[in-house]
Amino acid sequence: MTKHLSLLLALFLLILFFSLLNPLFFSMPTIQAIGNQIPDLTFLAVALTLVMITGGIDLSVGSVLALCSSIIGVHMISNGASLSEAFLISLFGGALCGLITGTITTLGKIPSFIVTLGMLECARGVAYLVTDSQTVYIGSEVGVLAESTVFLGVSPMFILAIVIVVLGQLLLSRTVYGRYLVAIGTNLDAVRLSGINPTPYQISVFIISGTLCAFAALSLTARLASSDPNAAIGLELSAIAAAVIGGTSLMGGRGSVIGSFIGVLIIAVLQTGLASLGIDEPTKRIITGAVIVFAALMDFWRTKQLRA
Repeated sequence: MTKHLSLLLALFLLILFFSLLNPLFFSMPTIQAIGNQIPDLTFLAVALTLVMITGGIDLSVGSVLALCSSIIGVHMISNGASLSEAFLISLFGGALCGLITGTITTLGKIPSFIVTLGMLECARGVAYLVTDSQTVYIGSEVGVLAESTVFLGVSPMFILAIVIVVLGQLLLSRTVYGRYLVAIGTNLDAVRLSGINPTPYQISVFIISGTLCAFAALSLTARLASSDPNAAIGLELSAIAAAVIGGTSLMGGRGSVIGSFIGVLIIAVLQTGLASLGIDEPTKRIITGAVIVFAALMDFWRTKQLRA
């Protein structure tokens, strides 16, 4: 709880800083804009949190998102499928990518960094094949999910993202499954010696990650009203950064879904605030990158202190 309060304080100070520099920053339109832009990153941050807690990493989430988005667009335009049908197929595609990644990583005893790096390329390549390397324009049927508002000007996808955050936190902190994930990331050998088979749990987090990529794809596709095979390039880095800023350890065994969500808000406020000040894109990337490195250094320091 103290950790979450510290993150909220950092978020508040960041908002205060940009509000002092630009009085128009702290306004309802800005808040609504941030809220409607973060669902896809939120889904990926939740996915990365669960994977990282077990001591793994998933670098493929951005590419799997693009693949799932491509599946939605192609099935709706070329095959005449409804949005719900296309989304269900994309859910299957995302879960299948996670199953493949998790199985190879766990049973093949290959570092998840390498396996997910391979999946990053494979999923992106399949997305290009599915769309013939062209953006698929869908239109209003999917765009309504991003354009309509349900509460205080935020979209249905934002509400869904909040629901996923709550469910993810409950799964992690209130279930035996969540405690096993933390135990696996803390000491895998101890879990095995206690008579628990960690393999299904290690595979399952990658399946969950792939499934959440489909939700992120739905959000991004709705916002763009199209499926772009080039979408979400580099978004996995922002998701990892959000998780690390939120307190999830790169070494495994420690993390919080709520903390990762606050990390998403911090990144979103930072990027929006820099844009409101007229900061050019190269400078924004440099500042955001510096924040990511600082978060990684803080994670290393926290891990070192806990082990001391």
